[in-house]
Amino acid sequence: MNWFRYVGPFVVLLVLGLVGHVTTASAAYPISSDPMRVKQTYLDMININGAWAAAEDTRTPLIVAVVDTGVDLTHPDLAGRLVDGVNLLLPGAKPYDDNGHGTNVAGIIAAAMNNDKGIAGIAPNARIMPIKALESDGTGDEAKLGEGIKYAVDHGAKIVVLSLGLNKYSAYLQGIVQYAEDRNVLLVAAVGNESTSVKYPAAYPPVLAVGGVSPDRTADPRSNYGPELDIMAPWDVYTTALGGGYQYQDGSSMAAPQVAGAAALVWGKYPAMSAFQVRSQLEQTAEDLMSPGWDTKTGYGLLNVQKALTEPYKQDRFEPNDTQAQAALLPAHTAIQASLSSAQDQDWYAIDTAYDGQLQFWLEPEESSATGGIRLRVDSGETFVAGGDSSQPFTVNVRKGRTFIHLQGVDRARKTALNYALRTDFVIYTDPFEDNDKQYKAFALPERSQTIQGTFHQKGDVDWFSMYLEHSGTMRIKVTTDTGRIDPMLFIQKEGEKSLTYDQTGDGGMEITSQMDVLPGQYYIRVSNVKDYIEPITGEYTLDIDYTPKLIDPNEPNDKSYQATFAALNSGYEGVFNRNEDVDWFEFRLPKESLAQVSLTNLPTTRLLYATLYDSSMKDLGTYQNALGNTSLAFEKPLPGGTYYIKLRANQWFMSQMYRLQISSFVLISGYRDIENHWAQSTISEMTSEGIISGYGNYRFAPDQPVSRAEAATVLARALHLTKQRELRFSDVATSFWGYADIAKVVQAGIVDGYPDGTFGPNRGLTRMEMTQMVAKALGMSGKLRGNSPYPDVGETYWGVGIVKQMAADGWISGYPDGSFHPEDGATRAEFLTIVAKLLNR
Repeated sequence: MNWFRYVGPFVVLLVLGLVGHVTTASAAYPISSDPMRVKQTYLDMININGAWAAAEDTRTPLIVAVVDTGVDLTHPDLAGRLVDGVNLLLPGAKPYDDNGHGTNVAGIIAAAMNNDKGIAGIAPNARIMPIKALESDGTGDEAKLGEGIKYAVDHGAKIVVLSLGLNKYSAYLQGIVQYAEDRNVLLVAAVGNESTSVKYPAAYPPVLAVGGVSPDRTADPRSNYGPELDIMAPWDVYTTALGGGYQYQDGSSMAAPQVAGAAALVWGKYPAMSAFQVRSQLEQTAEDLMSPGWDTKTGYGLLNVQKALTEPYKQDRFEPNDTQAQAALLPAHTAIQASLSSAQDQDWYAIDTAYDGQLQFWLEPEESSATGGIRLRVDSGETFVAGGDSSQPFTVNVRKGRTFIHLQGVDRARKTALNYALRTDFVIYTDPFEDNDKQYKAFALPERSQTIQGTFHQKGDVDWFSMYLEHSGTMRIKVTTDTGRIDPMLFIQKEGEKSLTYDQTGDGGMEITSQMDVLPGQYYIRVSNVKDYIEPITGEYTLDIDYTPKLIDPNEPNDKSYQATFAALNSGYEGVFNRNEDVDWFEFRLPKESLAQVSLTNLPTTRLLYATLYDSSMKDLGTYQNALGNTSLAFEKPLPGGTYYIKLRANQWFMSQMYRLQISSFVLISGYRDIENHWAQSTISEMTSEGIISGYGNYRFAPDQPVSRAEAATVLARALHLTKQRELRFSDVATSFWGYADIAKVVQAGIVDGYPDGTFGPNRGLTRMEMTQMVAKALGMSGKLRGNSPYPDVGETYWGVGIVKQMAADGWISGYPDGSFHPEDGATRAEFLTIVAKLLNR
């Protein structure tokens, strides 16, 4: 059985009109002089004084049936304002209020005006019919609620207001709501007070859904909202209370009866209106609270009873909406009536959807056979034509965000207006894990912590997932939802073992969590709605899986140096610290002098890791640590060949992830890690030992890296033992430049010079031609013009052809295997050093 319950002041209210001839009078209602009217500030927010002045005192009452906890039948401010009701809980008994909520609702609508007592009700033409359908604690079932609504409708209701809520869709109540709509009865309901989706019955399309605003005219943060929200009324009220008194109350259930009272005044003045027109009149005269038109937080705006009674009814309240820029914003779930005034008229609407999914449109034009119908086009380009059969919807796929709808008559020669009715609905997207409605179809998830989002897109949808665990550990599973219409259930089972089921207590629980120890094996997880929530849901659930494996260190025991795990070079080793005193020892060997590099990765961000390096005699060679928050630690150290040890420890144990250790080495030759087996290895070593060349600070010589002009100048100055230097005037070589002195020496020696623009280009790469020219000048060669160029890519007009001819003829330079020289290509550090060595050894 599914139970309704009001939260705080949240309950069911039902407003009924009397069937029969309604007479009108010219007299307006007087302004209230009730002694507690000053406390009813909410009446000023909805402009009640102007409404009373504009209303018609019909002398024929509309009956307001309060389907609730009953009414205080002896309250002095309700005396003469009641008609016989019914007690559905105790047949034959009177509908006495044993909670107080029904009495709160009744006073807002129909407390006697100007009787020198208490407060004033909104609708002097209203009479209260108390229908007790809820228990003293405010709970009740669907059957009693439906019975109360049907009782009211069958006894001549014109307005029905429902101020209780349930998150679950009910086909039974949907049928009762349709029953009332088919009999031209207006339904009004409170949206609920949980800051989530609009509750049922307010969420059913025919029902006028009412939210609450605070005194500052903003939506109360507790008021539910969404595409079903229609109108707002004040959240805080002062009204009649059980036992003949008065009290402050709040909630959307206090806002709904204000709209019901307003509807009674409108229908009293305009008895020929249909229920749809009364509803539309209240919506189109509401005051915008946010953006113009409708929005999800405030609907069509704040109830304005004066405007509802004084402004003319608009058959097409969305005009002007002739262009996309003027498009009227509609809820995703709505029913409207509008008109195309001529063959040239066109209507634009916009619908915002909070998710990907499908929009459905039911479009019914009047006299479609004679007019050719109406063409509906969405901004994605899909086009449909609506004729006489409106039973089948047009369905289009939409993305989260705004979709535009364009309507225009098919018959472009039509002379008359074409009225139409448009109904819209939305179906949320199918999540990417489908089809997983059965355990054997479970969607396989990886063995790790993760977060996924899913939907219940169809009737009876459930989602199965599986996860195979290779390690023991702990698993925490949490399901949260973004709507109260999902009441999640969580089923967890290890294959072959007993299952566990979790359900949040109460209606519409939005979070459910489980935590458990897990062992290796296959696990199944099922996420579903409670069994009664079987309809498709517009909303998402989030499944958070936090899996923490209990990892086993494969290297244990290695707590002592003599237990050290041998670490082969360039291989990975994993480990954990299972207690604060735990240490891990590793041993590695270097066959010759090398640069040892130690890398530790996958460290927890909340831990410090210390690595101490020892030689074979257990001499401490240094301790290294990562910074807190860093997930890695790396260091390098040049070491002679031999055996070494690394001791690892952490400031606090961890077993949720495994660190990874890798030791690499590079053989050092002349202190360099990158010249072993290089073609210029011996030259580089010799020149390094003589102090002519040096590498970079990270044990690199970079033999194949381009040599800069400043580096070349330094090598020549050192190799030729130049001592004299001149003052440099190059704009790009300051006296503080690291190579200033050596550049000054080679310039003084006439070996190199700057460029015509006054620069030297110290960091510019040296070309092969510049290298050749510098060595030639060091040799005192001036070049020769006779003979042919030895290289096809050094022509007779090339500026350095003479130097190339002479240097090639004397064996100082050589080209590439294809016979070319590439004079403008960059010279490498190894190439330049080789030709300088040749210069020294001539």
